[in-house]
Amino acid sequence: MKLHIKNGRLIDPANGIDRVADLFIADGKVAAVGEAPDGFAPDNTIDASGMVVAPGLVDLSARLREPGYEYKATLESEMQAAVQGGVTTLVCPPDTDPVLDEPGLVEMLKHRARNLDLANVHPLGALTMGLKGQALTEMAELTEAGCIGFAQAEVPILDTNVLLRALQYAKTFGYTVWLRPQDAHIGRGGVAHSGPLASRLGLSGVPVMAETIALHTIFELVRSTGARVHLCRISSAAGIELVRAAKAEGLPVTCDVGVHHLHMTDADIGFFDSNARLTPPLRSQRDRDAIRAALVDGTIDAICSDHTPVDDDEKLLPFAEASPGATGLELLLSLTLKWAEELHGNEALLRALAKITSQPARTAGLAAGRLSPGAAADVVVFDPDARWTVDGAALASQGKHTPFLGFEVTGQVRATVVGGRIAYLRS
Repeated sequence: MKLHIKNGRLIDPANGIDRVADLFIADGKVAAVGEAPDGFAPDNTIDASGMVVAPGLVDLSARLREPGYEYKATLESEMQAAVQGGVTTLVCPPDTDPVLDEPGLVEMLKHRARNLDLANVHPLGALTMGLKGQALTEMAELTEAGCIGFAQAEVPILDTNVLLRALQYAKTFGYTVWLRPQDAHIGRGGVAHSGPLASRLGLSGVPVMAETIALHTIFELVRSTGARVHLCRISSAAGIELVRAAKAEGLPVTCDVGVHHLHMTDADIGFFDSNARLTPPLRSQRDRDAIRAALVDGTIDAICSDHTPVDDDEKLLPFAEASPGATGLELLLSLTLKWAEELHGNEALLRALAKITSQPARTAGLAAGRLSPGAAADVVVFDPDARWTVDGAALASQGKHTPFLGFEVTGQVRATVVGGRIAYLRS
């Protein structure tokens, strides 16, 4: 199909473009920007007057809950949520049931995703068999099956020797290891940020040192092995300072932050609101301010939705007993735009969109997040001024829980194009 998206404000952070321009798509690729190619006759036209036309969003952490947790969400529901939120490329962690530690499981997931023909799904393979932190997986076979990296999800490795061997192997073959920095013992069983609020509420705490101790260990291993590591969902000011120093030293590390931590603090737990039960926990205002500053100066490379759908039976419980997680795919764009309002200058929107398009794509080594001629035609068209209220019942995701329920946010997706095909069009 040939598609013409006209009269929109085209923002392409990868190429530094921010101007009103038409976009021409043919054979699933970007055919041209600005002027139509010779003989171009569109089969379909989208009038994007007053809208922003940007690369489809790239999300570095979205749990699709298949296989094994279909009672929480299905591939169909979550991929529909993705395109409804303008997300065209997503990375899914390996903590499914069974764990993504065998090529057959990865191939099945990829096959199911392709058949749905919605967003592009890129799985992370398990770093160790069953995420048990003992035997390494067959990384080469998992890579051939379609894995773009290897992770432990939320399960820290107890034996540092195992992590050392994993990084040595990954370095040898050029693989990226994705780690969420958390000490295996400090803060174990904690449900909230260690601080005055958790003490008043009688909630067990997760101290910042659970993150910083893990970061010190990871950086020492990276210095020894030279392996490339992506740090998932940094949450604290102290952790950010360590990442900043590691980058200044030249260590091959990148990092992301969950979009919830960009706006909320532990105070948003309120009176035990289980929707605010997240992993890592919401931290202090100082930590939140440090996250915002680190996004501006480039210490944090990308914003992710940390999409973790949870069903009512596991969420509508006392705070300490509720399962952590929140839906985020449909909120990633709006919550990023909310942060963009705090930036100054004419390039604020371009800089904000870079954190959810070109920069996460570069971090994950994916050919996505750009509108260069010849690139895959993954596009989002959104109204930057449209205001809407977050209503769980209106979300496409099977997970209806988010700490932003009832909030009014700005920015609404009008159309999502994946591989040149209109995957979502708001009526």
